[in-house]
Amino acid sequence: MKIGIDIGGTKCAVVLGDDKHIEKKIRFETTTCRETLENIIKAVSEIGEGDAIGISCGGPLDSERGIIMSPPNLVGWDDVHITDMLGERFGIPAYLCNDANACALAEWKYGAGKGTKNMIFLTFGTGLGAGIILDGRLYGGTRGMAGEIGHVRLSDRGPVGYGKQGSAEGFCSGGGIAQLGRSLALEKLQCGKTLPYCESLASLETIDAKTLAEYARKGDEVGIETYRICGEMLGRTLSILVDILDPEAIVIGSIFARAEELIRPSMEEILRKEALEASRRGLRVLPAALGESIGDFAALAVAFEGGK
Repeated sequence: MKIGIDIGGTKCAVVLGDDKHIEKKIRFETTTCRETLENIIKAVSEIGEGDAIGISCGGPLDSERGIIMSPPNLVGWDDVHITDMLGERFGIPAYLCNDANACALAEWKYGAGKGTKNMIFLTFGTGLGAGIILDGRLYGGTRGMAGEIGHVRLSDRGPVGYGKQGSAEGFCSGGGIAQLGRSLALEKLQCGKTLPYCESLASLETIDAKTLAEYARKGDEVGIETYRICGEMLGRTLSILVDILDPEAIVIGSIFARAEELIRPSMEEILRKEALEASRRGLRVLPAALGESIGDFAALAVAFEGGK
């Protein structure tokens, strides 16, 4: 049995399991660095015996040395030597992996990418990161930073993501979709129109990706247009990855998996226009198969793969 730790910007989970089943799970909120680390240690102590620990966490990280290095979604997590801390405390090896890479391992081994040799996983949640499987192995790059596709600028103007206006993460993330939807809703309000979920300027900040998807399915123009633009920019992002890496499959999680019907049409249209036909032919773009369990299996996959 292995122990997996999934560290997120708002929530954490510690799980005990194998490559097929989650035996036990303990969840808690991500608060301060110190308090969250104390809760992680407590949960690992309580969850049961495992022979290795896998940690999935947003970057930047130094995976080889097991150090969390000030991720933007984890304020105060500066130079945290988490694998040394846990390894010494529990006497078993601990391994750290970028969450996108960890999810790529999970979907490749257990999910939608099972059986492929070359696969890309996109997080498409709070942020947009990629985990890359090349020739049957996780590819991390020289410094473990490979796959930061969210940082690529697609337009000089647009929502801000990864600290960059018009970036792939700006258009293809929960926060970016909300920014885009608020901008389009503001145009409607300024023209004297109201929306069922936004009747005044004061309520603009309540608009989020989930609300926009809900009303897009009901025919709302702002919701439909927001997700159309998102799909178009996702298509541009995928075209870059396809032309450079020529994968068999691209597996996309979170928001894409939940709102695929709103995103896929414009995404595929751009892919047809932009990606090399030889690489695009036979490419499968798939929603993640592990659903809400992906973070759990991602952390366990790190534990299983860590020593290899």
